[in-house]
Amino acid sequence: MSRIGRKPIPVPQGVDVQVKDNLVQVKGPKGQLERTMHRDMIIKLEDNNVVVERPSEEKQHKSLHGLTRTLIFNMIEGVTKGYQKNLELVGVGYRAQKQGKKLVLNVGYSQPVEMDPPAGIEIEVPSQNRIEVKGIDKELVGKVAANIRAVREPEPYKGKGIKYENEYIRRKAGKAGKK
Repeated sequence: MSRIGRKPIPVPQGVDVQVKDNLVQVKGPKGQLERTMHRDMIIKLEDNNVVVERPSEEKQHKSLHGLTRTLIFNMIEGVTKGYQKNLELVGVGYRAQKQGKKLVLNVGYSQPVEMDPPAGIEIEVPSQNRIEVKGIDKELVGKVAANIRAVREPEPYKGKGIKYENEYIRRKAGKAGKK
């Protein structure tokens, strides 16, 4: 039995969860999310808890059991607390700014890079070298943060680029000079 999959998910006060034919809808103070889960998984609401069960002991069902429970848990967590990823710009002259809803990055290219956040994502720039990506959908927040990081990934020699706040960049030694 999946250790994660068998745990019931408590539904906090102020959150409404509905399950219809494996379509899970979660409404909370921060917004609403919905997702269609795998058709084989059995999702039930039992006294203010969401319970995920699997129909058999097949390998695929075992794999889907924990995944389905975690996806539903992330939806509930998202509509109550929300998710946030922080990025840092490292490099001389590297900076970020907001123009309306757009994020404008100056990271060493000849032209600034402009990015529009998708619906449901909020981007804040508290300082020139720091970016905060916020939203209720954990998957979408991670994807947008990864797309911003991909504009200029940190390089291993000087560590310049866009990195996650707590990311460690393995440094390499530079080229040795002549003797």
